[in-house]
Amino acid sequence: MEVVITALGPDHSGLADPIIHHVTARGARISEIQMYDHDEEELFAMLCRLQFDAGADPAELLGQLKDEMKQIGEHTGLSIRAWSPDARANRPRLAVACTYVEHTPRAVLEAVSSGQIAAEVPVIISNRKKLGFLADEFDCDFRMIGDGTGAVDDAALLATLDEYDIDYLILARYMRILPADACWQFAGGRIINLHHGLLPGFPGFRPYHDAHNVRMLTFGATCHFIIPELDAGNQTINQRTFSVAPGTPLEEIIAQGESENEPACLVEGVRRVVDREVHLHFHRVVPRKDLAGNK
Repeated sequence: MEVVITALGPDHSGLADPIIHHVTARGARISEIQMYDHDEEELFAMLCRLQFDAGADPAELLGQLKDEMKQIGEHTGLSIRAWSPDARANRPRLAVACTYVEHTPRAVLEAVSSGQIAAEVPVIISNRKKLGFLADEFDCDFRMIGDGTGAVDDAALLATLDEYDIDYLILARYMRILPADACWQFAGGRIINLHHGLLPGFPGFRPYHDAHNVRMLTFGATCHFIIPELDAGNQTINQRTFSVAPGTPLEEIIAQGESENEPACLVEGVRRVVDREVHLHFHRVVPRKDLAGNK
């Protein structure tokens, strides 16, 4: 059984020791550990990926670890989360975050409804009201975490993810940058983003425009894991491209990308994660299975 523990809080000495000592005393093997001291913010952050021997019920063990980490957090002043992809391996819980563009979140919701993605979506999160009708259509809750200008209440985002006990946060053209504390507390391959351009060549907010300006005839989208530290490795889960004829207007390119290419790219990326084909390890996407289907 795999368990990911994340910790975030004010920096001082000895923060990792109680966590490490406790889980190793429980028989855990540490397969990954990362610790960061953000001196300018006086902030400590840690990710620890653990392996427990088979035998214990995953849900029961995870519940015990959550209670134990809560006690350690109260003692150290850290916000500590324990999560396992094995606890709900057959049907994880997704939160879909979106803003204006309908095609991409709709594609994920339809893929879940059809069984193409073996998961459930209890809540849609947005900083705008525009796509609230999707919640009624797909029988889930809708949480508005933005004010009238679209500015986000980041604390409300985290509280919503905890309230609905979310396994993976899907950023389906969610047009806001996640705060660092959200990235750390849900680190370890739990946040999946759709970027509407081919990375690393076309980052930023206007990848269609940037590619068009340099006369590209091939455009694309990238589904990738969000990590706390940018440029730390290769986090691409899936990429999908489409080609256009010379002289195709930019508006047609964007329309085709948003309605066809981006949704297909994100759905396949989310499916790969939910089906446990890939995961994030030391900030790199690695396969969980070889070509023969063996673990």
